[in-house]
Amino acid sequence: MISYRSLPKERASFARRFASKVFRHLPFWVTGVLLAAAFGSMIGNGLGGLPAWAEILLDILSNFSAVFLGIFIEAAPFLLLGTLASGVVEEFISRDDITRLIPRQPLLGALAGSLVGLFFPVCECGVVPFSRRLIHKGAPVSVGVAVLLAAPVLNPIVIASTLAAFGPGWIFWARLGLTLLIATSVGFLFALHSQPEAMLRFPPETSARVSQPVVDMTALGPKPVLLDRVRRALVIAVDEFFEMGRFLITGALLAATMQTFVPQTALLGIGQGPLLSVLAMVLLAVLLSICSTVDAFIALAFTGTFTGGSILAFLVFGPMVDIKSTLMFLRVFKPRTVAYLILLPLMLVLVAAVFLNYFGQGWLY
Repeated sequence: MISYRSLPKERASFARRFASKVFRHLPFWVTGVLLAAAFGSMIGNGLGGLPAWAEILLDILSNFSAVFLGIFIEAAPFLLLGTLASGVVEEFISRDDITRLIPRQPLLGALAGSLVGLFFPVCECGVVPFSRRLIHKGAPVSVGVAVLLAAPVLNPIVIASTLAAFGPGWIFWARLGLTLLIATSVGFLFALHSQPEAMLRFPPETSARVSQPVVDMTALGPKPVLLDRVRRALVIAVDEFFEMGRFLITGALLAATMQTFVPQTALLGIGQGPLLSVLAMVLLAVLLSICSTVDAFIALAFTGTFTGGSILAFLVFGPMVDIKSTLMFLRVFKPRTVAYLILLPLMLVLVAAVFLNYFGQGWLY
């Protein structure tokens, strides 16, 4: 095996750069391969006389490609929307603006962060780069955490889709209220940390240098006009889209693998237990990893099979934590912090959903 040390210095440097580029763009190549495989499997299914093993393999490949592309195509536009919002924040909102707009009191700051999604509608994919940019611009880590957990639900698009699916009933109001309560509570708990910067994967100043694209400031002049600022915001958005897109693709691959090889009938068989139904729907939300803009219509299909508390758990926990968003969390926070970001909302959702299953039968449904 040839090592870098055995190569001349120039060749070793080129090999390292080439390997870095391959790793950086590998997920996008995988997407192209799966897209070609999906069309190939469609063509193969139309041919007759294939061996039995080939038909089984084509069916598995077709299902896997369909699930993966469904998750990716559904989430990619919202990731782009989030990175555009990130570029706008970086270029048009200063640190002084962040300091002035966000309350200094920890609880009020977490509450303000939970309501940011009403003005910047991003789903669980786009909220990660957006929240990271807010932290880099001077927002407290607790506010960024509240934005991460609340914005995928508390935004106009998801509110409208939930209202269209369930109407102005208790599930609609419980989803909004429980999401606001959990996001504010978890954000407030993070505000109690003595060294919040220690929870980040990179310190704000280091991370800003890592993620910031290189822009020739001298070519823009000392006082950039609006068009130049828009151009820089778009450069930042494209850079972060490709950076976060790798983790979106990896998460979609894992979710597609689980959906293809893990039978969902085992989950559907325990839909009426007050505790097991909640655990099943939480696991299903993580397994499906669907976008929060359409998950209300998926949950609507389970209303006759699962308890009301479990439906609510699906609608609240799914947008907060799923496979693809967890991988993107790791780009912003340290692994231990990501574990808290998963476990704290999970425990609060379980308590609320099980309580509703036990004590809400008479006055809710």
